[in-house]
Amino acid sequence: MEVEPFTSTLLPSGNVPSDTSLTLEQKTTFVFVILLFIFLGILIVRCFRILLDPYRSMPTSTWADGLDGLEKGQFDYALA
Repeated sequence: MEVEPFTSTLLPSGNVPSDTSLTLEQKTTFVFVILLFIFLGILIVRCFRILLDPYRSMPTSTWADGLDGLEKGQFDYALA
């Protein structure tokens, strides 16, 4: 029974370059993509938190709370 040695199908078996370091442009792109994934993760977590408890993010006060001496709905004359 003959066993074949393990060969990688991703790399050519010929001249493999020994210098596999990334260029500055590739490093910058890699960091930018990682930052985008972090930002996407933060947005996903925030959206799920809003979906689970939508009323927690809403303010309890209304726009008319700061008006003194006016009833709600009587803002037409306050502009003059």
